Amino acid sequence: MFMNDYDVDDAVERAQGDTVQLAAAQTLANLRDTVNANSDGWAYWSSPQRAATRLMGVLERCRRGDITVSRAEVRKAYTPIRSFLTRHGLHCEIVEV
Repeated sequence: MFMNDYDVDDAVERAQGDTVQLAAAQTLANLRDTVNANSDGWAYWSSPQRAATRLMGVLERCRRGDITVSRAEVRKAYTPIRSFLTRHGLHCEIVEV
């Protein structure tokens, strides 16, 4: 699964009004921005994309109309992102839910 810049921005826009979805989408946007600032770009570095696969899956379900995304599910999706950030010595804001 891959979400390009447009998809990430669209996820943030669609999530307005839902705190759990907005936290997930904003965290993904923050990760994308951090990756863009520290590499050739989001589209070219596969490690952060793999780390965010679960989170992107959650946001894709939201796009399709599944509104049963839980806080626990989003927190669980953050785990590989935190690991990626730690491994590479990067920092981005993870919006807690």
